[in-house]
Amino acid sequence: MKKVIYALILLPVVVSGLVFANREIKNESSKKPTQKPLSAAEREVAVKQWEATPGGIAYTKWKVSPEGEKVLASAAKLGKYISDSTSMEAVVTSLSLPPGSRLGFGVMVTINGDDYILSFGLENSNEFQQLHSLKVNDKIIIRSHSVSHAPKYSYPIVSCDYVEQDSKMLYKRALRKDGC
Repeated sequence: MKKVIYALILLPVVVSGLVFANREIKNESSKKPTQKPLSAAEREVAVKQWEATPGGIAYTKWKVSPEGEKVLASAAKLGKYISDSTSMEAVVTSLSLPPGSRLGFGVMVTINGDDYILSFGLENSNEFQQLHSLKVNDKIIIRSHSVSHAPKYSYPIVSCDYVEQDSKMLYKRALRKDGC
């Protein structure tokens, strides 16, 4: 009889010990090491190392070329609009992106006399459906969170957050669910 009582008491103790041990193991594995941001000196060293690679050399040559300087100057013109998150008036100049582009769905626009690629992202849903109604020479109001450039393209790339035409919203970028 004593053996049965000891077995009944010992069994929950062992099971609870295994449950708590398993919980601690899961907590330890969930604490993934996060990479701390590089310091200014480390970042500068990394940039110098990248600039020595063939890709870095080609990018540096492109930046000082007339085409690169034109793209960088056009991108800089939008800096105030983007930092203030204010609206910009654009005119649609083409409903397709340059040949060979891999930016997903987008259109070509002119903003203050300069041409830009207006990129919306990969077209994998119906979220761009209203944008397909745009025509060449349509005036739209846009807002963006960033402008970028690449040697592959002869125009700065504007990542669009919001598009409005005739006071009617055509597109608003959905925030990601993972918080980024």
